[in-house]
Amino acid sequence: MRDAVIEREGGADEQGRPVDDVLVGHWTDTTNRTGCTVIVLPGSRPTVVDARGGAPGTRETDVLAVSNLVRRADAIVLSGGSAFGLATADGVMLALRERGRGFPTTGGPVPIVPAAVLFDLSAGNPVWPDAAAGRAALNAAVPIGLAERGRVGAGTGATVARLTGSPRPGGLGIATVSLGPGNVTAVMAVNAVGSVDGTDPRDSMLEAWSTDGPRMGIGENTTIGVVIVDAPVDHLALTRCAIAAHDGLARAIVPSHTIFDGDTIFVSGLQDGAPDAMAIARLGVATELAVERAVRDAVAQR
Repeated sequence: MRDAVIEREGGADEQGRPVDDVLVGHWTDTTNRTGCTVIVLPGSRPTVVDARGGAPGTRETDVLAVSNLVRRADAIVLSGGSAFGLATADGVMLALRERGRGFPTTGGPVPIVPAAVLFDLSAGNPVWPDAAAGRAALNAAVPIGLAERGRVGAGTGATVARLTGSPRPGGLGIATVSLGPGNVTAVMAVNAVGSVDGTDPRDSMLEAWSTDGPRMGIGENTTIGVVIVDAPVDHLALTRCAIAAHDGLARAIVPSHTIFDGDTIFVSGLQDGAPDAMAIARLGVATELAVERAVRDAVAQR
């Protein structure tokens, strides 16, 4: 595979093939402007998480730490509904157990389903996705290359640029970049207090942050996402990709990682391996670009 960076929408690789066997499913409530998105991995895959915002809402993140036992996930949930939305993972877990998936125990499989949430309770009615919504999103999953983008799933009630006084719709975006050793796909639900760079003049952003100006829903934000690395990786490589993912987020959203955001990104690898330093560096660059482009894709869809 050539080293040139190639951007693709919807997660297709150089030949137009969906990225491996990763599935994405949405449950969308357009009336109440909320929803959830499930990313279903092909088996239990090594996964890391990196939260940089000051107000994260998460579930099953400690189990992914390199010092702990499991360090793998069967699926990952991105949801609206603030902390209430974490219940969506219950429905996904039960449905996956019914399919025989999960960490093996003497009491049967226990699916590992990490989750992160964003705040959209004031986008419509204060209604949130629940376990039934999570199950419905799982049942609706399609290959990632066919997944719908924009105001769907976890991006349904998302907004950006809250502090400028002129908030804009956020959404859910997907982008794939190929670089050297493999493909990297980012799925991002964008609901930021900051502005997506290029949609607001820098002067207006600076003015909003330098005064007591409008405070529309300040603290009711968060950008969350999942990065899929289709290349040989180990936990070191995934950890470096997680760091790079937040670099891409910071390039796309100004400002990012504020105390009012809960910015959280999961990174999963589809192939086991021990890449050398150059391969890790290339995957990091691909991750930065994929996240940056997925964020822009989220606000570009209408």
